[in-house]
Amino acid sequence: MQDIEGGICAPKGFRAGGIRCGIKASSAKRDLALILADRPCTAAAVFTTNRVKAASVLVSQEHLAGGICRAVIANSGNANACTGAQGLAAARRMAALAGEAFGFPAEQAAVASTGVIGVPLPIAAIEGGMDALAASLSGDAAGYEAALEAIMTTDTRKKGCALETEIGGGAVRLGGMVKGSGMIHPNMATMLGFITTDAAISRELLNRALVRSVARSFNRLTVDGDTSTNDMVLIMASGAAGNPPIEQEGADYEAFAEVLETLCVRLTRALAQDGEGASRLVTVTVRGASGEAAAETLAKSVASSSLVKAACFGADANWGRVLCALGYAGVPFDPEAVTVRFASAAGDILVCRKGAQVPFSEEKAREILSAGEIEIRIDLEAPSGGPGGPGEAVVWGCDLTYDYVKINGDYRT
Repeated sequence: MQDIEGGICAPKGFRAGGIRCGIKASSAKRDLALILADRPCTAAAVFTTNRVKAASVLVSQEHLAGGICRAVIANSGNANACTGAQGLAAARRMAALAGEAFGFPAEQAAVASTGVIGVPLPIAAIEGGMDALAASLSGDAAGYEAALEAIMTTDTRKKGCALETEIGGGAVRLGGMVKGSGMIHPNMATMLGFITTDAAISRELLNRALVRSVARSFNRLTVDGDTSTNDMVLIMASGAAGNPPIEQEGADYEAFAEVLETLCVRLTRALAQDGEGASRLVTVTVRGASGEAAAETLAKSVASSSLVKAACFGADANWGRVLCALGYAGVPFDPEAVTVRFASAAGDILVCRKGAQVPFSEEKAREILSAGEIEIRIDLEAPSGGPGGPGEAVVWGCDLTYDYVKINGDYRT
């Protein structure tokens, strides 16, 4: 497995582009993106679990039910959520516009939107921008960069990557891009994520690999405790790599699933690092739980705690808040068998053993917690003092800063 350039355009058979069509008159950034495959692709997707779903989610769920996708058309600046029949009509029109421009059925287009909720989507602006959008398409890094910019909202940086691995004796590539900075909390992966691959793989196994990868990456991401109305992660497989089709579980499937999970984890970390107002990427690892699900629940409780996040912002080694968050997670464990360490590039420090404080240097702890990436390492030992259960999980989040409130205090106005 190796890193390569090009993001979603790195796999064979894909082009991308992005333009400014004026969805928000006050913004000068690109706001309309398109990912286009040269031919119909095998596709799979996961969507928000919020009961309030944007029109783009409802339409994309319908269109992807058959497992075939040719294009994704996405806009920023307007979520097209809570917009009723008018919003559904606009989302369907977006899909139709993509199909009309390139000669395929509207049902082969997925739709994505992000931005302010409850405001009608100015579909006329999208209609007027289709010629320019088609002209912007390219199969190189420029197309990928333009599409990525066009889906960003409060993001402060572009988030994408691409990997290459060997499957069936040949090179297979995967590329991904995501947007998301706020309104991020499991489950589902609260953001927009688009992944392309040139692997030849059945829809069933593509879906299985995506669900597994999302469960261990995007669904272990939390920024602020809010699950959005618009979230989706979609993968398209062109089959252009020419590998023997992956149609059953085995070595080739595991190789594909491994690289997909690696890609998703990298994108997840990038999302956590760019949380709204964030100054630190926070990784929480729990070991010794009764199982993986228990470890995940405990880690999420710590990573999403406002008090823990605030302590991370202040570089305060307040380990008591960590134990408190573990305690209300609803998962059985022995509080008197918990060990907590803080770590970063500046070092590693033990702050709690067997549920109680141990002597440590506050100065050293502050130095460790002042780094841009910090870790909270939690071990649940058995009552005898030995290792606990087999459950282990990693969750990603960020600190809570003054800027988060500033950004969201007047987000709509």
